[in-house]
Amino acid sequence: MKRVIILLTCMILIFNITGCKEEVTVKKTIEGNRKTYSEMSDGSWTCGNYTYKNCLEISGRIPNAIVDTTFVYLSNLEDITFEQAWKDYGFSSNMNDYFSLEDAVLVDVRDE
Repeated sequence: MKRVIILLTCMILIFNITGCKEEVTVKKTIEGNRKTYSEMSDGSWTCGNYTYKNCLEISGRIPNAIVDTTFVYLSNLEDITFEQAWKDYGFSSNMNDYFSLEDAVLVDVRDE
């Protein structure tokens, strides 16, 4: 009898856990000048087939530039420096300076 009660309790707990998951929906879609991306209802971001934890706006001045530049990255990294951003933008000949799509993707660039 105890086994039956334990089994029923476990089944109820499993149904409660699997039944409580919310469906993630698109909160808004943004047309970046590099890529289209979406903010999701759970706070994550998507671009193509990838999901990212963060949306980072990184501003600064590229060496020898006249105006500041803002890069918008979707990223699974907590922080991206301005130097990393402008090198990934295409100013580096070293392939190690470029992000993998799993780590980050550049979706928008603005000169200010």
